Amino acid sequence: MKGRRKPRKTGCPPSGSEGDVEASEGFGRLAEGVRRWVWRQGWPSLREIQEMALLPVLEGKEDVILSAATAGGKTEAAFLPACTRMAESPLPGIAVLYISPLKALINDQARRLESLCGSVGFPVTPWHGDAPEGGKNALRKDPRGVLLITPESLESLLMNSSSWCREAFGGLVDVIVDEFHAFLGTERGCQLQSLLRRIEFLIGRTVPRVALSATLSGMEIAALALRPEKTLPCRILVSEGTGSELLLQVRGYRLPAPRRGERAPLPEGMVNDIYRLLRGDSHLLFTNSRSRTEELAAALSALSEKNFVPNEFFPHHGSLAPELRRSLEERLQKKDLPTTAVCTSTLELGIDIGSVASIGQVEEPSTVSGLRQRLGRSGRRGGPAVLRVFAEEPEITPDSHPADFLRFSLVQTAAVLSLLLEKWREPPRKGLYHLSTLVQQTLSVIAQYGGVRADQLWTLLCGTGPFSMVGRNDYAEFLRGLAEKHAITQLEDGRLVLGTGGELLTDRYTFFTAFASPAEYRLEHGGTVLGTVPLEIPPAPGQRILFAGRAWKCVSVIGETKTILLRPSAGGSPPRLSGGTAMVHDTVRRRMKEVFLAGDPPSYFDRTAAALFREGAGRFMASGLGETDILEGRDALHLFPWRGDEAVEAAAMLLRRKKLKVEALRGVITVRECGRMALLSAVKLILSEPLPEGEDLAADVPDTEAEKFDPFVPEKLRRRGWAARHLDAAGAAEWLSGLTEQK
Repeated sequence: MKGRRKPRKTGCPPSGSEGDVEASEGFGRLAEGVRRWVWRQGWPSLREIQEMALLPVLEGKEDVILSAATAGGKTEAAFLPACTRMAESPLPGIAVLYISPLKALINDQARRLESLCGSVGFPVTPWHGDAPEGGKNALRKDPRGVLLITPESLESLLMNSSSWCREAFGGLVDVIVDEFHAFLGTERGCQLQSLLRRIEFLIGRTVPRVALSATLSGMEIAALALRPEKTLPCRILVSEGTGSELLLQVRGYRLPAPRRGERAPLPEGMVNDIYRLLRGDSHLLFTNSRSRTEELAAALSALSEKNFVPNEFFPHHGSLAPELRRSLEERLQKKDLPTTAVCTSTLELGIDIGSVASIGQVEEPSTVSGLRQRLGRSGRRGGPAVLRVFAEEPEITPDSHPADFLRFSLVQTAAVLSLLLEKWREPPRKGLYHLSTLVQQTLSVIAQYGGVRADQLWTLLCGTGPFSMVGRNDYAEFLRGLAEKHAITQLEDGRLVLGTGGELLTDRYTFFTAFASPAEYRLEHGGTVLGTVPLEIPPAPGQRILFAGRAWKCVSVIGETKTILLRPSAGGSPPRLSGGTAMVHDTVRRRMKEVFLAGDPPSYFDRTAAALFREGAGRFMASGLGETDILEGRDALHLFPWRGDEAVEAAAMLLRRKKLKVEALRGVITVRECGRMALLSAVKLILSEPLPEGEDLAADVPDTEAEKFDPFVPEKLRRRGWAARHLDAAGAAEWLSGLTEQK
């Protein structure tokens, strides 16, 4: 990741000058006001992605995806030509529709874009729940210029102000989607796809789309996500230059054993190192959970108080009040006080907090793309990007789980970092149904038009829209399910209108949000609540977990109340229960095995991290896991598929169907009270039978209501959608087939 890009000349005169310098073809085609704005910035050149984007966006004949490092100039790459198209357009109304996943990012961009868009005489209007009403009212009376909006506010406008939208969006020349990677494969992303399709249907023409992202892979899939209906070709422009070198270190710490009934305390050495390394400048320190964020921020604040110095360490996560998050973001922006934000993924995206001195990561990173996005916050303005990973590994006991015994957390860190250095990242998900969002969009379209025929709905949303996985027959079943829930009803002329349940649902402001946070499951024992954990997949009955420093066995899962009933479990090696982390990809797990086989720790590991790594690698080789995926424990078999979480979960479910006692967490499948021969016999029986459909496998899951509007989806369809997101049965079968050939 070393090396610097040489800037391309644009022919821009020096700041304040209008020198007669020959410009590039694209720059010469920009509106005069836009060119003058560039000159006033004093830029000696345009950045690479800006030069690349000029002509494709100016011509407006195709969609464009712009991928470049964070702070690589993507916003200007889209808006320099978009402002020119806005200035030259003869159509009235809003000319550029900018969509962002974050209200804070909209506020930042409004400030950044005001002078650029003003150079051609057009206003910029931020529109979201917290935006000033004066600007919104002015736009309602005179729709023009640039509208910066979230998907949720756009949903509200389309549903409640359809006639105004038809007039206001009639002059659109460009749609710009920022932080595009944050939408890919998500319910919110599918909502956005549907909203853009509905706008084009409303105004009766196609509008070019420009997507901006610092983290993209699988560009063909990304292009399909930008416009599923494929009515325009898509140009993909990638600037690979990072503009800075990377300084990287992994620091290892031994996690002390917890007292019975308590969570393992933070390693004192880690807290002291973070305090010593980060004090005196501005940094972002990421963790994998809100609880770890609060715990670490509190420890660092307490250490500051102990040393009689001002506190510089503050938490930032989604559960905090917006005022507290904004206060911390403003402190980072001002740069007048050294500040470290101890945060979850809330600060991954492009909120303009400026450059920070370094990025810290506590615990293992789950995804390469997430770590790459975080890293983009450091190394701006020509300095090196600095990344420190603070890796915790637990004390090993006779009862330690194999994932801890082999130092999985540290090896996963090494795998993710090696893929990061190779510039690989997870491709976008495909083949998802997004049925929860289909509920929202169906009700929203009906509310927008007052009444719609079923065939019109299917054509708009499924046939030519983003829900193409849903066929006509499935959509008919889907609509019958909505009718049974009184969300819709059918008139004598065949039109579908909102039912009593649908009217109540759409009358709430919460309706406009398509996504839901991972469900918080309440953990109970003997009527006592032990705590809550966000989980996408709850543990299966009989599975053992480690929570609050104790071993527990899952007795049952009550889906209706999101409750997991537990009882104490004696002995054994339960895996830690953690929530809120992303699914680990196939490529990451396969790389983990390659890291083990290589044997030597990476050069950027410190002495403790290297020693911990050698412990895990030595145990890996001594256990013969280089030749077999089966490790025989004292009372169980431990299976190592080296596959992503979807394949691991599917393999565990297939084995449970053969009456085996199976647990699956952290990429390891544990089979209890079963010998090797009995396991292989069960595997051969699985392979001799037709592979179950995903929705059939999902019937074994106690709770498939994972997304916001899932309760309105018929059970069979809901199971199919859940399986598409969480299970890889084909990958599981492939691994099981190879298992039978091992010694």
